[in-house]
Amino acid sequence: MFAFIAFSLRSAWQGFWRNGLQSLAATATMVLMLVLLSGLILVLAGLDATINYVGREVQVVAYLKDSAPQSDLDRIRLALQDMPQVTGVDFISKDQALATFQLTQPSGAGLIDSLPGNPLPASFEINLRDPSDYLAVADYLRAQITSVEKVQDLKATVGQMITVVDVLRTGAVVILIVVCLTVLFIIMNTIRLAVMARAEEIEIMRLVGASDAFIRWPFVFEGALVGLFGALITIGLLWLVQAPLTGFMADFFSVLPVEAGILVGRDVALIVLATGVGLGVLGSFLSVRSYLIR
Repeated sequence: MFAFIAFSLRSAWQGFWRNGLQSLAATATMVLMLVLLSGLILVLAGLDATINYVGREVQVVAYLKDSAPQSDLDRIRLALQDMPQVTGVDFISKDQALATFQLTQPSGAGLIDSLPGNPLPASFEINLRDPSDYLAVADYLRAQITSVEKVQDLKATVGQMITVVDVLRTGAVVILIVVCLTVLFIIMNTIRLAVMARAEEIEIMRLVGASDAFIRWPFVFEGALVGLFGALITIGLLWLVQAPLTGFMADFFSVLPVEAGILVGRDVALIVLATGVGLGVLGSFLSVRSYLIR
């Protein structure tokens, strides 16, 4: 077994350098595709951080009647806290609402002061586990007609946000699939050319009784070498641009209180390595298999 693996690795290494130009082209293409894959992963990481932040900021606001008894407010608050869709409930009193208005809208403070009383209602601000949970919480609040004056209508906003999130994630998945299929196609063609160049050698091996596995595995290891070298080069490039790239991503998302962090790390390196070697092995296996079954 070890002798067979050693023979396959040695043959793969020789085949890789024997077809140096083709191997170099395949490796360079693999690097380009893995860099694109890494870029998509980093962009998606930033988008997910932004989307998660926006999602956490989506709140259901219920404006309360001035005549609502405290016992009803306590009951509603406890019921909201027990709902699985809710992560937090904040009670904003009339005085707090007035102070916030005066702080955020100083131009309207004089108008408020000219009124005989505080016209702003108390409210509940409910944080959601997921923006799509809005309807369940809003329907419960609208049923509390003795205490709740109005529930802020976020249906259109939440619907648009969910649509944008779905489109972004679907688009990212489609792009990743196209990238992977492109790399797979290039690897298959590279190994197919190597197989065709050694067609006579393969026929001789078949005549002397060599099994398909004995013929196949050196080419599979050759594809793995292409993927491995491409992945290592890509990881090296990512390591070189780690500091400026992290700074760029932090600046790009600075408009929101989102912590970008070190985006180029172990997880991205492992994904790049697994993708490169995996596509190299799969492309080689499919290419040699299609030749051997003829």
